[in-house]
Amino acid sequence: MALSISAIALFGILTIALLRGRNLTFGSALVVFLFGFFVAGTGAYKPIYSLCQSVAEALSHLTA
Repeated sequence: MALSISAIALFGILTIALLRGRNLTFGSALVVFLFGFFVAGTGAYKPIYSLCQSVAEALSHLTA
């Protein structure tokens, strides 16, 4: 059974967890950066979204 969650919800939850835990690493900065782009919907949204989709698709093929 597959679970589907929106990218905004996922990055929002991760951002809140990182801010509450007061962690500041490259990974957490990347999560906050991606959350900002997904929420803002700027011109850079489409290439970043395509990259995230490609990575998710590649990861799903690794597990299959």
